[in-house]
Amino acid sequence: MTDAVELCASADLVDGGRAVGFDVLYAGQSSRAFAIRYQGQVHAYLNRCSHIPMEMDYQEGQFFDDSGRWLLCSTHGAAYEPDSGACTGGPCRGGLVKIALSESGGLVHWHTGPQLKPLKF
Repeated sequence: MTDAVELCASADLVDGGRAVGFDVLYAGQSSRAFAIRYQGQVHAYLNRCSHIPMEMDYQEGQFFDDSGRWLLCSTHGAAYEPDSGACTGGPCRGGLVKIALSESGGLVHWHTGPQLKPLKF
């Protein structure tokens, strides 16, 4: 069973644009995550490259390459599919950790799971 956690307004996510960042508790550790829109659909992932577990954005919320086609790790250049998180090139060991999202009523929600919880301060 999952709970929906409000993330942002739908209008905050533009195709190939800036991501909306958020904090999660993943497998017992505090982690940064991000949500994007690609080809009209919303997607979210842990902000952690599969090559070396470090944050990927080169500037806050900037994950897409110049073409708006790939998510890039700014440190070593690993490239990921925006809709699946699958690695498509560069140094990676598997894909990105996907976070379930839903969108309705002009809002985007992320969904908790057995290893994924809201980070409470």
